[in-house]
Amino acid sequence: MLLTGWKVVFCLYFRQNCVRPAKKDALLAKNYQNPLFFQAFFVSLQPRKVKQSIDSMDTNPRKWLRPVIIGALTVAVVLLAVALNYAVRAERNARYVGMMNVVEEKLSKTIRGVEMNAENVFDEVRKHMESPQAVIEALGSKTSLNPDVIGYFAAFVPNYFPQEGRWFQPYVHQGDSTEFVLTLVGSARHDYTTSTWYVQGIKEKESFWSEPYYYEDDLNVTSGYYMTFATPIFDAQGCLACVCGADMTQEWMIDQLRQIEDEVRNDELMNSYRLAGNDDFFIVILNDDGTSFAHPNGDIVTMSDEAFVASLKNHQRGVTELEVNGVPSRVYYTPLKRTHWSVAIVVKK
Repeated sequence: MLLTGWKVVFCLYFRQNCVRPAKKDALLAKNYQNPLFFQAFFVSLQPRKVKQSIDSMDTNPRKWLRPVIIGALTVAVVLLAVALNYAVRAERNARYVGMMNVVEEKLSKTIRGVEMNAENVFDEVRKHMESPQAVIEALGSKTSLNPDVIGYFAAFVPNYFPQEGRWFQPYVHQGDSTEFVLTLVGSARHDYTTSTWYVQGIKEKESFWSEPYYYEDDLNVTSGYYMTFATPIFDAQGCLACVCGADMTQEWMIDQLRQIEDEVRNDELMNSYRLAGNDDFFIVILNDDGTSFAHPNGDIVTMSDEAFVASLKNHQRGVTELEVNGVPSRVYYTPLKRTHWSVAIVVKK
């Protein structure tokens, strides 16, 4: 049977003309049931296919080596571009995270200096609450400690000193000259008990910074945006006596921020990075609702992204990508110690 199969394969595959067409189908039908038929067919066919493959192979290296080299170089360039992009991003992050930490440290140190001087004044008031005049003298005794403070006040609870009536808020502040002057600002027209810093002060047990607010009056007190460092003062019986405060202006904070930004821009070590280049950035102090309180150029910036605002309210630090006043930006932010503000470095993409 094997011999017959081989003969059929030979006749059908190599000698097609030796079998008449009428008999070809009969032979195929006869050998179709023979498994050795297919084995012989494929065995006889493979040597020819291998030979054809070898004959058709181009053995000239110039024709196949060039595409291989071009492909390898393309892959290498792509990998190099990916690695370079990663290196640039890593260097940029390292630069602005480091800058953010430096700015936060400098601002926190400046703010802490204001707090320490104010606490000295508050301690004097706490020691001298036996009379209205003693309070006024205590407020003015330490004003020379920090000329940046616009003024110190003590806002007493209503009728604390009956002889002074319902409102008693002595305010020792900077006047037209370099000397501090006294103004009694408490009145029915200026009911300080409705001020945000007072409302917060009667609830707090410790010192705090108020939300920025606008103050305007016909008294000889400069109108403008203020922020107040305040603390509640309790009497010997543990009852709230007054809320003491030290006022700082928005202009003062902007000046501090502008000075710190100039320092970090010109710091050689901080700007020694080479891959990232010189990006367009600015530094801003934000309220916990995402609005700016201080910008070096006095501009108003709003970042209203819900997730970002939630991070500010939770005093978190991080990096995010936002549109800042319509400009795609990368924002590095961190909270300022002992305040509800955050400092942010905004880098245009």
